[in-house]
Amino acid sequence: MFLDRAKIYIKSGDGGNGCVSFRREKYVPKGGPNGGDGGKGGDIVFKATSQLSTLIDFRYKAHIRAKRGEHGQGGLKTGKHGEDEVILVPCGSIVKDADTGEELAELLENEDEVILLKGGKGGKGNNHFKTSTNRAPRMAQDGEPGEEKNIIIELKLIADVGLVGFPNAGKSTLISKISAARPKVADYPFTTLVPNLGIVRYKEYDSFVVADIPGIIEGASDGKGLGIQFLRHIERTGILLILLDSTKLEKAKLKKDLLVDYTVLMKELKNFEADLTDKPRIICFTKVDSITEELRKKLVKLKTKEEKILISSFTDENIEELKDLMWSKISVLREEAELIKREKINKQEKYK
Repeated sequence: MFLDRAKIYIKSGDGGNGCVSFRREKYVPKGGPNGGDGGKGGDIVFKATSQLSTLIDFRYKAHIRAKRGEHGQGGLKTGKHGEDEVILVPCGSIVKDADTGEELAELLENEDEVILLKGGKGGKGNNHFKTSTNRAPRMAQDGEPGEEKNIIIELKLIADVGLVGFPNAGKSTLISKISAARPKVADYPFTTLVPNLGIVRYKEYDSFVVADIPGIIEGASDGKGLGIQFLRHIERTGILLILLDSTKLEKAKLKKDLLVDYTVLMKELKNFEADLTDKPRIICFTKVDSITEELRKKLVKLKTKEEKILISSFTDENIEELKDLMWSKISVLREEAELIKREKINKQEKYK
């Protein structure tokens, strides 16, 4: 089951209490205080892993606590530190404070980790409280309590290409054609209820990830249809492949605006998050095996700001050309990302 939002309670470990103890040995008449300190409580650590793709585990584990530190002991023995609680989440997870909505952490890449809550400090033993006037202190510190918080974890899928379109535009059919993903395909709206990821093999050694986003309808940014439940997944995609059902134009008897669906989709994306419309885009007319030659010619001649392509997942028409087009844009984005990463590393080394 796919789950992209979870609310859980987390608490770091309490610190152990300090110990009140005195040195008692034979032939040592004046044994002083030797109470050890309490151990530190365990931290709550979030760590991203590529082995997970859903937050379903948190449906069955909604309360997570780290271990507390052990109490100090006599003989200046410090209590054992509490074990950290490492919480694994999928890459692309965002952690927010459930009460304030504040973003606490963002884990994008595999092995990214952050300490979200620190464990409480251990209390000091009575050894720390001896003075020239109080050589036998009978007091020790209690350990500090751990931090606690209600949080919301949101998952935004990370993909090179996001397939965007109205229900039944051919998104699931396309991803099943170009990758090993096998989403549900049927002749009725909203067959895709959760995002699907597919890895597309390109040429001999390259590959890229495609995300099949559930169908968007007019008013989705206001909560209609599946609403904004899955629109956030588009934020993490590199490029947008806008799929337009060409057979709808055929049924509409060639209305003036051949890009009416495209205009509506762009409006919904902009209403949800203005930056989404700044992503590189490809316009893809699907199911062209089922349209007339007259409409096909109009689509070929249609002038658009973005690159466009006509495909048929049924006959494989222009499928390889579509993969070439997607890879050309992905390559540019990857080169830019690598350049930014190198500049960041160089700056860090410069100021060491």
